[in-house]
Amino acid sequence: MTTFRKVNIIIILLALVIFLLVLHHNLLGLSNILKREGSDLGFLKLQHLDFIPDAPESLLDDKTEQEIPVVLTAVEERLGGIVAAMNSISTNTRSKVVFHIVAANNTVDHLRAWLSGTELKNLNYKILDFDPQILEGKIRVDPEQPESIKPLTFARFYLPNLLPDAEKAIYMDDDVIVQDDILELYNTPLNPGHAAAFSEDCDLISAKFLVRGAGNQYNYIGFLDYKKERIRKLGLKASTCSFSPGVFVANLTEWKQQNITEQLEKWMKLNVLEDLYSRTLAGSITTPPLLIVFYKKHSVIGPMWHVRHLGSSTGKRYSPQFVKAAKLLHWNGHFKPWGRAASYSDLWEKWYIPDPTGKFSLIRRHSELVDAN
Repeated sequence: MTTFRKVNIIIILLALVIFLLVLHHNLLGLSNILKREGSDLGFLKLQHLDFIPDAPESLLDDKTEQEIPVVLTAVEERLGGIVAAMNSISTNTRSKVVFHIVAANNTVDHLRAWLSGTELKNLNYKILDFDPQILEGKIRVDPEQPESIKPLTFARFYLPNLLPDAEKAIYMDDDVIVQDDILELYNTPLNPGHAAAFSEDCDLISAKFLVRGAGNQYNYIGFLDYKKERIRKLGLKASTCSFSPGVFVANLTEWKQQNITEQLEKWMKLNVLEDLYSRTLAGSITTPPLLIVFYKKHSVIGPMWHVRHLGSSTGKRYSPQFVKAAKLLHWNGHFKPWGRAASYSDLWEKWYIPDPTGKFSLIRRHSELVDAN
């Protein structure tokens, strides 16, 4: 019995050896086939990304080549602001920024001459036309002060019309400078369903320095007339923190899908008929419709990306260290950095490029001119 068992073990071992020999032979044959036909079996080899057919361009392009649309409005008497803003943005980024400048006809030639005659001549920019007739019936013009209405301030309501092919854009006023890479602002995360991101007036930075005059200009009651039934029916909490539309990031796909422009126009027309905006504000008629349409339906920009109220007074509201660390400075208010009196105008002037045509010049105090000499 023991001898029979040994024979079985030997037979099994022999069978295993034969199997391994056959397997080895087959593998060698396959290897030879691959060597001979390697040129015909290119799909079995690893290839560089550059040679993958139809590779997505987003994988091949450098991140800094991402196109960032920035929308600004150009008014003749404020052209210096546009130039400083564009210079600060382009200098502080490696991204491909395309400036979309909304300008009136009487400003276009001056702006082109200014840009082409300076180191900004190679910037990528487009001049866009804005027809003020589109505002007919949507704003009330005071016959005694027709100049108080600035049609270009409403251009931000029509971003998808101005940039029909863009999916996302940044809008900013002309009295700003940018001290960091605007790509970071462009990449501000927007929550699903949100068409824009704004800076809220109750954030820890801005709320500390806001002018709390009549109407509490840091919340909704400062912008809307809550005595009006139509406003009360909206159910907008009066103490809700307002936001600033001077700088914002817009998802234009969502903007179009939600008919944001049409909603804004609706409230503009209703205000003409029913006077829905608060009278405590000095002619602010662009912010209220935005507050209504975007009530609790907007994302938030990081506080350092919109440090504002530098033009609210001639005094310095912020410390020099804080202003230096800010990523975007905004001189909203009466005192502009190109004017006679403004805080931290020296920081703004760092980015200002003098007008080669001589039509625009800075307004400075006599004492400042003497000191400069």
